[in-house]
Amino acid sequence: MLDRLPFLIGLRYVRAKRRNHFISFISLTSMLGLMLGVAVLILVLSVMNGFDHELRTRILGMVPHAKVEARQGLSDWQALAERVSQHERVIGVAPYIEQQGMFSVNGNNKGAMVNGIDPEYEGQVSIINDHMQQGSLDALVPGEWNVVLGSLLARQLGVRVGDRVTLLVPEASITPGGVFPRLKRFTVSGIFSVGADLDANLAYANIDDMQTLARLGDNVGGLRLELDDLFAAGTVTREIVDELGTGYRGMDWTFSHGNLFQAIQMEKRMIGLLLTVIVAVAAFNIVSTLVMVVTDKHADIAILRTIGATPRSIMGIFIVQGLAIGIIGIVIGVIVGVGLALTVADLIRGVETLFGIQFLDAGVYFISELPSRLHWGDVGNIVTAAFVLTFLSTLYPAWRAARIQPAEVLRYE
Repeated sequence: MLDRLPFLIGLRYVRAKRRNHFISFISLTSMLGLMLGVAVLILVLSVMNGFDHELRTRILGMVPHAKVEARQGLSDWQALAERVSQHERVIGVAPYIEQQGMFSVNGNNKGAMVNGIDPEYEGQVSIINDHMQQGSLDALVPGEWNVVLGSLLARQLGVRVGDRVTLLVPEASITPGGVFPRLKRFTVSGIFSVGADLDANLAYANIDDMQTLARLGDNVGGLRLELDDLFAAGTVTREIVDELGTGYRGMDWTFSHGNLFQAIQMEKRMIGLLLTVIVAVAAFNIVSTLVMVVTDKHADIAILRTIGATPRSIMGIFIVQGLAIGIIGIVIGVIVGVGLALTVADLIRGVETLFGIQFLDAGVYFISELPSRLHWGDVGNIVTAAFVLTFLSTLYPAWRAARIQPAEVLRYE
């Protein structure tokens, strides 16, 4: 019976109405604080996961996971693509030519990166086919000098499908009349939108047309690779370059966009750490609650000691009481947090409709809705951290209760 004593009395103290209403208020505050802290942590980390996922799928869906290039360009890219595709981690290969230039139309000028692509292969390494607003990549036929523009780039230039734009490239052409910048007229055959900054500075043209414009002959700039795991891009790129031998160089997405994703991960860790303080404060409120309960229950503790309860049993009573308060708060917090994480997009949409406001403007941000992705691993880490903080908060009050001497207490009763 004494083995079950801490559990039974600890839970009874949680349920009992205390004479001191202030102690009950502090217990309720601790429980609500834990609930709020756990719920907010789950919600905020889910939103951060959502932003990370959106950036990863949209930006890295357009940016190559890895690239293989040669200093003088690739002449027989088909044979090289066959060799590279034999690597077990490579799931897509496509040729490309990158050309920095400036589009000009009716006095509007805007710099952009023009990618020369082969529409037949581009779908293996890019998600652009899934984000075409108008037109299709199939319209990029060799010799027709068509171009596909990002939606923001087209808006800034004031052009639509069917309009003509002039592309100026940095190389100069020497003619009997002097030195002139190299330029070419293109027809806008499509507009894409991935909802990221790439919409404002990226365009696509046929790779044969870009070979002619850049005077590369039959050479291409390199090969773009799609991998089965983008976080293995560095290792896979090094393996491929080592296998190809000298004369080739490789780059992966971490060179161009690695800092962005590192910043997001750092923000997630820092926000998680700061919000954990809320959980810590609520958990350590349990210390105040249990200290006051121990003071209020001196006589009960002394009687329990005289009938055979050990100091360990007395400690167990107040540890059980503190853990019960904490577990109730944590469980409710998990339910509320998971519910909010799964419905936050709908809730924000309802608030926008009700008050006629828009929190995320697609014209400013790369998304129009608040993204949220619930990771149960994060939930598990939050619950574990909250439980550990709660347990640590019970140790000091329980230790104080175990040190009470029954003779000194009962002398004054």
